[in-house]
Amino acid sequence: MAVIHRTTMEPGKLQLLAAWLPSRPWYRGTGAPELTRAGGFRLDDPEGDVGIEFMVVTDTSGDGPVAYHVPVTYRGAPLDGAGEALVGTSEHGVLGRRWVYDGAHDPVLVAQLLALLHGQTEPQAQSLSDTPDPSVAVSPAPAGPTAVDASVPVHEGKHSTAVVLDTEAGEGAAAPVTLEVRRVLLPEDSGAGDADADADVLGHVTAGWSLPGGEEIRGRFAVLARGPR
Repeated sequence: MAVIHRTTMEPGKLQLLAAWLPSRPWYRGTGAPELTRAGGFRLDDPEGDVGIEFMVVTDTSGDGPVAYHVPVTYRGAPLDGAGEALVGTSEHGVLGRRWVYDGAHDPVLVAQLLALLHGQTEPQAQSLSDTPDPSVAVSPAPAGPTAVDASVPVHEGKHSTAVVLDTEAGEGAAAPVTLEVRRVLLPEDSGAGDADADADVLGHVTAGWSLPGGEEIRGRFAVLARGPR
């Protein structure tokens, strides 16, 4: 299980994200984000080397608050070939220098998110060590492979990031499966989930976050589906 250290990071997570978010195609703000933490959860790396966190941050710099889902990984050394996915580096008070990556481009995070969708791992509390988070709901996908090659295609869209995977689809044929990581979060009752109610959706992850006024809200964080999304 991942250990949550009560220590400092310099620069902090919100500082790193505030500098990085405006470069994303799904960013909707003014270019100068004003971020607050709003929720999230963690997954464990079976090897114990990579920190995996699914963060929700709210940007209040515009006309109305926008909640962004930013899965990140924390590594003790650079990830080969992932320079464009680097959010930044930070000095951790216990672990030393950490390389922080956009997790949708990190094969370790993608593999563990698939494991979650296949019912093979358990979501963990964002800020507590060795503590499951029962508030994270999974509509499980059928059992399938979770190994992820570092070269899998990743496509950035206006609302989400799509990780395109190949799986076996009978008689050895390869069929594309897309892991869609939602970036701009919307509440369940907004009607945004209606598009997921089709035969191509294999599973999804729903979790919660807080609005600026303190209201708790829930929505889809990730969807696994057949074909392109």
